[in-house]
This record gives sequence, structure tokens and C-alpha cells, in this order.
Amino acid sequence: MRFLFVHGTGVRRERHDMLFALVRDRLTARFPGACVDSCFWGERFGATLSAQGRSVPGLGADGAAPGADEEEIAEWGLLIADPLCELRVLAEAGWDTGAGVLPDEDPGDPYADGFAMPGVQSAGDRVLDLLAALPGLPDGGEQAALLHGTGLAAGFPAALETVSRSAEAARAGSRATGETQARELAKALARAVTAAALGSAGAEADCTGTERDRLVELITARLGGDARVPGARAAAVLGRLAMRVTTQPLLNAWRGSLTVGATPALGDILRYQARGADLRAFLHERITADPGPTVLIGHSLGGIALVDLLALAAARGEPVPGVELLVTVGSQAPFLYELGALAGVVPGTKLPYAFPRWLNVYDRQDVLSYLAEPVFPGDPRVTDQEIGSRQPFPACHSAYWKQDSLYARIEQAVTEAEIG
Repeated sequence: MRFLFVHGTGVRRERHDMLFALVRDRLTARFPGACVDSCFWGERFGATLSAQGRSVPGLGADGAAPGADEEEIAEWGLLIADPLCELRVLAEAGWDTGAGVLPDEDPGDPYADGFAMPGVQSAGDRVLDLLAALPGLPDGGEQAALLHGTGLAAGFPAALETVSRSAEAARAGSRATGETQARELAKALARAVTAAALGSAGAEADCTGTERDRLVELITARLGGDARVPGARAAAVLGRLAMRVTTQPLLNAWRGSLTVGATPALGDILRYQARGADLRAFLHERITADPGPTVLIGHSLGGIALVDLLALAAARGEPVPGVELLVTVGSQAPFLYELGALAGVVPGTKLPYAFPRWLNVYDRQDVLSYLAEPVFPGDPRVTDQEIGSRQPFPACHSAYWKQDSLYARIEQAVTEAEIG
């Protein structure tokens, strides 16, 4: 009896040798007389960047300082994720006005006094009243045209209500006692409403940055503010925070190195989808080099290639000689079957008659592992087996090989198949 281990995506020589040594030792301990071999394909059929990544914008510009556009994009990324975050800054931090008067305010302004007079509405309260009075969808005009033209109209009424009724808006309004503070509050409210509408629309939004900014200007103006005047306290805090916690600046700065680093894992999958026949031919050659009874063990993409190879061969009436059992570990083959992305089996059809027994091993925490039994219902050849490593993803995707339960289940499957 022979075991043939087929590694998964992104594996190159050093990683392969480490994994195979682990698998070989564990299998040899349970099957002393068996031949344990591997099929290393990563360097020959794996993906590389043939033009050294010249297709990637910004490759090599890791140390470039972020520009104003990147900071703005980061701010809006944070606002869309949490439309009330800017208001929360104003609600919690308020305005550092010293004696209650901002530098550009008139000390004689009655609303510049931090101690509101009884019965006199504060500047912030006036802004909130104006916000509450805004129509969910204006009848005509530039704002209505913008909302409909950007795909934001459907979610705008709910966005407006969410912001106007929020505790953050009420708290920020109560702290805006002067006119300059009220103008900043108006802008923050407009940005919050616009961000909430953008978040509601999601990928369905057809909105450019220019259209977004114009919508903010129109709403701000209706609240008595001026969106073209830079914000003060909230804008300063939000800008620094956005550059630290949002992913876009990081992706922009490290896109080149991230692409290069991800190429083996992601690139191998894409290359297989485009040119999988070459890898399948190589696997067929390695399997048939020894016609004895063979157990194939495929990890991740290796399992996909084996399922395709065995299904295609069986469908042609030429099953791969010697294959008695297929074991897939952390495999996406069942999911690709559902998508119609398997080369060997069309969705809605059964596995070919000559397809061998199939043990499919998965871990619930491994987002790259899928169930085979539910997509091939009633097929006695297909069995799912759950194995838990108590590790989160992605560590769990490779943790199978140290689990005694994996090899015990393989031993059980070999016994059930009466492979000698």
C-alpha cells in the first residue's frame, strides 16, 4: 500500500519538506509497511510574478507619506463604518474654548457664552431643530437629484432619522453653545447623515467623492453651517484616528509587498483555475508511476486538483489505476462544485461511477474547508469528518497534520476500504 501526499496552495520547497516530514512520520507509525511519498508541485506549477509585479500600482513605494486624498479617504472609511464617530468626538470632548469663546468668535456674541441663559435656545439646539425639520427626500432641487443620481435616495430618510435621534447628536448639540461651534456641528451632522446613507447603500452606491462632498455642502447649508470651512476639534481627532485604524491607508502603503507576499497562495489557485490541466497531468503521472493500491491525501488546492483528476478520468471511463481512497483535508472542492468551478463535476450531477471512496476532513474554524456529504447526498462513497484543532484561522488550516484524530480516521477509512 502506498500513500501519496499532495500539498496545497502557496507551498514551496522548504514548507513542503517540513509538512511532508510530519505527515510521513505520523503515517509510518500507523502503517509500518506502507510506502509514504509526496507529490511536490509548488515550484513547477505554482504562480510567480513574471513581470516582477510591475502591474501593481505603487510597488516599491512603501515609505511614501500619505497624501491629503489618502487621509480624506481614510476619514470617510471610518465615517461609513461608524457614521456617528465624529459626533461622538464632539459629544465627549466638546470644544476647548478656554473662557467659553472660540478665537474667531465675537466675545459679544450671546451664543458664545458657555453658560446658556434660561429660556434662550442654544446655537447647537437650533442646529438640531433644523436637522429634525429636514425632509426625508426633498421635492426636486439639487439635493434630490444628487440623492437619486448616486443611489442614496432609498437609505437617506433612515440615515437622517438615525442621526437626528442619536444620543451623540443630542450631546454634541448641548455642548455647542457658540456660533462657530454650531457651524462645526452642522458640518459634522451633514457628514454623519451622508456617511450613514453611503453605508446603507453599500456597493450599490454610485457616488463619487465630488458628489459626496456636494451633498455634505447642501445639507450643511440647510443647517446654517458652511461645509467649506475646515472643522476643528472633531476633524483633527478623526483624521489622526482614521489613518491609524482604517485599512485603506495600510493597503495603499503596503499594496506592493502584500501582493508579492500573497502571490504564492492566491496565485496558485488562480493559475490552477486557468491552467489546471498541466498540474492534473503531473499528478496522474506520479500516481500511476506505482500501480499498487494507493491512498491519495490532498490538502487544500491539492485536494481540488485530485477531485478534478479522478472525476475527469472516471467520466472518460479511464479511472486512475490503483487509487483506492481519496482523503481531502481543508479542501474547497465541495464549494467549487456548488459554484460550478470544478473541472470534473458539473453542479447538480453525481460523482462518476468509477470515482473512489472519498473521506473529506474539515475544521469549522477553517474558512477554507467545506462539507462534501451535503452536496453529494446519498452517495455512500463520500464521508465528512470534523477535526478541531482549537486554533483560529488561518492557523487551523495547517493544524490538521498534528492531530492524532486525523490519522486515526485515515486508518479507519483504510480498514473499511480493505486496502492491503
